[in-house]
Amino acid sequence: MTSRFRVSSIVSRRLEELGLSPVAVLRHAGLPIGLFEQERILLSTEEMFALYGAIFEVSGDPAIGLKLGTEERMERYSPIAIAALYTRSFRDALQRMARYKQLTCPEEIKITERGDECAVQFLWLLADRPEPATLVDACFASIVAIGGRGTGRTVHPKRLEFQRPESHREMYESYFQCPVKFGARHNVVVFTRADVDQPFLTHNAELLALVAPQLEAELSRHLAQKTLTDQVKGLLKKLLAGQRPTLRDVARELRLSTRTLQRRLAAERAKFQQLVEDARRELAQHYLLHSSLELNETAYLLGYEDANSFFRAFHQWEGTSPGEWRAVHAHRAS
Repeated sequence: MTSRFRVSSIVSRRLEELGLSPVAVLRHAGLPIGLFEQERILLSTEEMFALYGAIFEVSGDPAIGLKLGTEERMERYSPIAIAALYTRSFRDALQRMARYKQLTCPEEIKITERGDECAVQFLWLLADRPEPATLVDACFASIVAIGGRGTGRTVHPKRLEFQRPESHREMYESYFQCPVKFGARHNVVVFTRADVDQPFLTHNAELLALVAPQLEAELSRHLAQKTLTDQVKGLLKKLLAGQRPTLRDVARELRLSTRTLQRRLAAERAKFQQLVEDARRELAQHYLLHSSLELNETAYLLGYEDANSFFRAFHQWEGTSPGEWRAVHAHRAS
């Protein structure tokens, strides 16, 4: 995982088209006013949040995130978005974007299919405070736009779920043409299976064969720079969702035998059970800061048998209870 966001210089042009001064936005965000003139624009998570917070403050437009996320001109699409459009279906596009996202930022696109629903969630892996609403809106709008361009028809989510308190319900329901739930546990856009199964009219196997290998090569180089310990901990965070992943589960994901995985972890002086605890600790902090989950629900998601087991583990990690830790750190982040 890269630690910084790779930002396109096109953002500056989009701001101007929407009637905003890039300099005013950057100044309000506390960022260098020459930022968009740099050849390679890299922002930390904190700076990225500041940028999108400033975009809202300077514009005063509650729909500004939706406008930023809706790009009609394909020549402005990122290589990842272009690769997504060349795939066979909306589902393939979502999976492709999730796979390559780690090349450009410390963000994960989490795709969860259950029953007739496919939920898409954006996770800001290095965040120490909730993400700006404008950024969430832009991400949701961009996903819907990709689906619409690829299928050649308007794609309406089944519903949207926002963590934020209710605001501008009519605007969101009019834009996305679906029900919107506020005060939810996570920021999620939910599609039906029928929608994500829709084939893409933009599918082009030959062009995908030109674009994808370059992204795959970059991804391979990126993963090669990560230690096995980092890869295992990253997988554990994905597998820890009400489950208790085993060494065999992780080995299967890495396409290694359990014996080989054990040997390679030992070579890095790492122990699997300690990595499980590290993953639980980092996930616990994330859930406490960025969700409204009850503590017993957090315990379940971390694979603990009951809340008391989670409380004891957390007290060993942090020297305080989960509730007290949440109160202190939420106050600092506000």
